[in-house]
Amino acid sequence: MAKIAVIDARKDLADILNRAAYGKERVVLTRRGKDVAAIVPMDDLAILEAIEDHMDLTESEKILERVKRDSEETFSLEEVKAKYQAGKRTRKPGKAKQ
Repeated sequence: MAKIAVIDARKDLADILNRAAYGKERVVLTRRGKDVAAIVPMDDLAILEAIEDHMDLTESEKILERVKRDSEETFSLEEVKAKYQAGKRTRKPGKAKQ
């Protein structure tokens, strides 16, 4: 994997983009010797996003199972909105809770 300083990348951006897009090369951009970003082929990005989506789905499934198992009380979006609106109507303007 190539590493290129940001200052040099500014001059050669078209070449770096072509290396990623057509050469399927990953290029790491550095600033003061530290990795700060990467330019990657779109296929790599699609894979990373698919992995992230899978991880989000897995976490959501775990939470749903925990809610079902622990019988935690749940509320629909409509119920939450109604409770929020009711709270807004009963609160006195100008007085903050302390």
